[in-house]
Amino acid sequence: MFGGGLARDLVKKAVAASVAAGAGLVAVLALGATIFFALQLVVVPLAAAAITFLLFALVAVVVAMMFVARSEAEDELEEDEPSGLGQRAYSLFKQRPILGTVAALAGGWIFLRNPALATMVAAAFTEKPHGRSRRR
Repeated sequence: MFGGGLARDLVKKAVAASVAAGAGLVAVLALGATIFFALQLVVVPLAAAAITFLLFALVAVVVAMMFVARSEAEDELEEDEPSGLGQRAYSLFKQRPILGTVAALAGGWIFLRNPALATMVAAAFTEKPHGRSRRR
């Protein structure tokens, strides 16, 4: 049974994330309705709708700017290049998941066509690095 526990945990995490996202969506919609109806007591309904929209747009812009600033700070802290083949493959999957998936599928198809390549790649992944060289 290859990856049975891993797949089960992944499904549980996906279900939990989707339930949390749904609850968050309902909470944001309820907050928006509450703000709209509270403003409607003070101003005309059209102005209440406009103020509610501007409030949520402002919050969205602030959150987006925080994530952009955080990602730029993380990019500066990351290493220049990963040293091993496995680390390069991991960084490819982390930075570009669709490209990494396509590369893995293409690699799997090539390995099915030529099993000797699979042996060579397995040997390359299991080989211990002799020394760590850093370029600056």
